[in-house]
Amino acid sequence: MNLKKLLTSAVLSVSLCQSAMAAPVEIDKVIGVVNQGVILKSEVDTIIDRVKKQAAEQGQQLPKDETLRVQAVERLVNQALMMQMAERMGLQISDSQLDQTLANMAKEQGGTIADLRRTIEGAGESFQSYREEIRKEITTQQVTRANVDRRIYISEQEVDNLLKIMETQGQNAEEYDIGHILIDIPSGASADDVSSAKTRADKVIELLQDGQEFKRIAISSSSGSKALEGGQLGWMGINEMPSLFAEAVKGQKKDAIIGPLRSGAGFHIIKVQDVRGRQVVETTEVKSRHILIKPSIILSEEKARTMLAGFIKDLRAGNADFAELAKEHSQDPGSALKGGEYDWTDPTTYVPAFKDTLLSLKQDEISEPFRTQFGWHIVQLLDTRVADKTELAKRNRAHGMLFNRKFKEESFNWQQEMREQAHVEIFPTEQ
Repeated sequence: MNLKKLLTSAVLSVSLCQSAMAAPVEIDKVIGVVNQGVILKSEVDTIIDRVKKQAAEQGQQLPKDETLRVQAVERLVNQALMMQMAERMGLQISDSQLDQTLANMAKEQGGTIADLRRTIEGAGESFQSYREEIRKEITTQQVTRANVDRRIYISEQEVDNLLKIMETQGQNAEEYDIGHILIDIPSGASADDVSSAKTRADKVIELLQDGQEFKRIAISSSSGSKALEGGQLGWMGINEMPSLFAEAVKGQKKDAIIGPLRSGAGFHIIKVQDVRGRQVVETTEVKSRHILIKPSIILSEEKARTMLAGFIKDLRAGNADFAELAKEHSQDPGSALKGGEYDWTDPTTYVPAFKDTLLSLKQDEISEPFRTQFGWHIVQLLDTRVADKTELAKRNRAHGMLFNRKFKEESFNWQQEMREQAHVEIFPTEQ
């Protein structure tokens, strides 16, 4: 029996009684294969139910269930590919790292994990399932970061050029609230395939210009990663957008429909949902130092965390010097020789777990051990200041904007490449 027949016929079931004649009760069903993994009907149903609930709360119309099903399956395929990549990389999110993330999320809402749990269960959802969804989200972020970061190179000339542009723009730079729809073109597409995609893109633009709701059309038609969120990319400045979007969006007014813009991925349609002057917010910079220990085949996750916990105990007792410990043990080549110290930095340029931990500290306080995609850390906040206008601060901001732009572009390219190399088969619903 081949794999397809085996999977499509193998419905997970339990008998109502011990009798061999009792009718089986279907409790789940395999509806697709992603390499060696499977997608279950229950996973699709969970996503659809969540989207429907959110739409009801926002008073938003949704397309037919079959359209939602296609988008939910697409999201699960991408998630499965990410989780399989994480397994190959040996990347695992420990319970302690997960709990720390949940605690940070609860803290942002002014509560505790217990409060968060009551909110989730009050909405009729399983807190354990919610935990596992967050674990998958963290894993996906870390897998993406680990694979995309190394694809990004930013030259000093690029930073210089952006600094000149920013200086010309001054405080008059605008930000745009962007909606995005992608009509994809498959790899190796024929001229007819491209023409068909262009026709669909033109039809989408026609519907939008006739006043159809953007979010609903995005959920129905888009192949972008934010399709189930209605294609919402949020507020971005021109210098933070993918290059293809930047030139087309610059100077456009609210409600402008732009496209179709052709890229290797397909045809992009953009709606400028709103425009505002750049929000000028004083940036608080931090000076800090940290120690990084990377788990390995020899050094387990728990041993790495315990090692750092021992350092904290010695530091708080005054029996050790942070700089000396960093020089001897830290595996961050960029800071170890400097005693683990980072110069003045905008904390938003750090990965979320590092940023959130650092911003939760008082001056001179040392954190508990925490995990990022790089390994286990402890960090000490040395000082804070309101960002000045020094050249270094300006260059750091420009570098961060270029990185974010390239990260969006390379993320999409990497995911497309991963998808093209995978074996994905989705079974017809009638089966």
